[in-house]
Amino acid sequence: MTTVRVGIGHDTHRLVEGRPLILGGVRVAHARGLAGHSDADVVLHALTDALLGAAGLGDIGDAYPDTEPAWKDADSRLFLRETLARLNRAGWRVVHIDVIIFAQEPKLGSIKADIRTNLAQLLGLDVGCVNVKAKTGEHVGSIGRAEALACQAVALIERINP
Repeated sequence: MTTVRVGIGHDTHRLVEGRPLILGGVRVAHARGLAGHSDADVVLHALTDALLGAAGLGDIGDAYPDTEPAWKDADSRLFLRETLARLNRAGWRVVHIDVIIFAQEPKLGSIKADIRTNLAQLLGLDVGCVNVKAKTGEHVGSIGRAEALACQAVALIERINP
């Protein structure tokens, strides 16, 4: 029986006026936020997808479809909490996560530590088991034109009782 597994997740949302910008459960000061059915937190969406994938439990669209009225404007921390509970019931726990946030703007260097700390708290992990990186789009594509933000996440999980 496999005792460790890895999952990868990705999410992209457009930047729009009139919405707050929330990344990794942290509200970020910016003139625009992310468009989406829920709060559109690309970090928590990518992370939730990575965890579901690692455990072989499908993807975020299966678990929390954007056609479901209950998820309208939902706080994405709910998706992560419910996913963690599903993993635990299936006999898994999170060991380590690594995320890359792709954003031309806002610059994220000063808030990466806040996002990292918040993710560690949400996952019940030591902050040393969480890594957060930020990359610009180098003025290329929708990220580089500051039209969207994206995130990729990798999660390592292990059997609770191998």
